[in-house]
Amino acid sequence: MSETNKDHWFPAKKLGWGWGFPITWQGWFALATYFVLSIAGAFLLPHGIILFLGFQAVIAAAFLAVCWFKGEKPGRR
Repeated sequence: MSETNKDHWFPAKKLGWGWGFPITWQGWFALATYFVLSIAGAFLLPHGIILFLGFQAVIAAAFLAVCWFKGEKPGRR
């Protein structure tokens, strides 16, 4: 079963490896959520650098998983 471009939230980059900017509202929502959580973490966890870095690692991994599952297959171009 092949996927269509309508199923992708993030296109593959034209040059290099990875994903470009979102092409659907769901992708923009995921990106905005990532940024909001990053900023909120800076204000809510200001005194615990280890806790803050752990929080950033978790939300970055979650956003990367969204890109992996909802983006085009990344590849070297």
